[in-house]
Amino acid sequence: MKKFFKIVLTLLLVGVFIGTIYFLYSKSEEVPVVFQTTGTTTTDIIKKTVATGSIVPRKEIEIKPQVSGIVDEIYVEAGQLISKGDKIALVKIIPNMVSLNNAENRVRQAEISLENAQLDLNRNKQLKDQAVIAAAEFQQFEISYKTAKEELKAAKDNLELIKKGETSSNKTATNRLIRSTIAGMVLDVPVEEGNSVIEANTMNEGTTVASVADMSDLVFEGKVDESEVGKIKTGMDLILRIGAIENETFDAKLEYISPKGVEEDGAIQFEIKAAVKLKEGQFIRAGYSANADIVLERKDQVLAISESLLQFDCDSAYVEVLVGEQVFEKRYVKTGLSDGINIELKEGLNKDDQFKLWNLSSPLK
Repeated sequence: MKKFFKIVLTLLLVGVFIGTIYFLYSKSEEVPVVFQTTGTTTTDIIKKTVATGSIVPRKEIEIKPQVSGIVDEIYVEAGQLISKGDKIALVKIIPNMVSLNNAENRVRQAEISLENAQLDLNRNKQLKDQAVIAAAEFQQFEISYKTAKEELKAAKDNLELIKKGETSSNKTATNRLIRSTIAGMVLDVPVEEGNSVIEANTMNEGTTVASVADMSDLVFEGKVDESEVGKIKTGMDLILRIGAIENETFDAKLEYISPKGVEEDGAIQFEIKAAVKLKEGQFIRAGYSANADIVLERKDQVLAISESLLQFDCDSAYVEVLVGEQVFEKRYVKTGLSDGINIELKEGLNKDDQFKLWNLSSPLK
């Protein structure tokens, strides 16, 4: 019986030993690696630099009153389209007391002069009728009377202008009425009825009653870093992306680069301006922030691969082309324009070639 147990135990030990050896051997075998492959693509490659800025009207005018006073009526509101000469607002004049007093004194003096000229005219008319004085002498009294009459009219008109800003003889020609100097869209009306406004003068720029702009003529105003400004020139194309308008781009043409940089946050920035090209029916609000891709160079529909898939041998680039079952051949390629992600292939590969993804592989299962 003991002999039987010894034989069984020996067989178990031998089995465990053989199993261990087999396990270690199988673990030591290398798993074959299969490299994944990919092909070329046909795409547009755009080399560009980026500028940040905003969309603004090329021509934006602040409408200011010609007289000081209080806003009596407002005829427009923000967003309204108006023509040149359209009414913006009406100002009620609060007369200056010194000017008003002087105007009233001028009227009284003109009335006295007219009364005196009337008396002289009547007295000398009788003398003329009696042939005491000549007609030429009498003519001087007629001229004096007419002059005094016109002076009174002018004094009364002046008084009305100071009081009301218009005359009873010509109410259309008034400084009270504020009109638009350009055609466009009303962007803002910062005053309300009852607000006081001041005319522009040497001491004050005046109160803005409304801002009007031509919204069909927009420009992109942005800043470019000094490290990039040497790469751009007027006439280059821009691709605008507006944060408030998703999934849509706008074309623009660079038309101005500032000759002088300005320091901002420790970096020198140069101002640029580009004319925005709007398609029919497109509308962009003034003040939108935007990013502009300035196209330095562009190639459309060229053979390309991802730049990260290139391998390098000194100054030469190559890829490993699939020529058989997991058999690869090194092939040098000539490259062209790169946008940092894709790079143009000029020579070395055809559109049907498959090549190794040297940085992506998987074990054979």
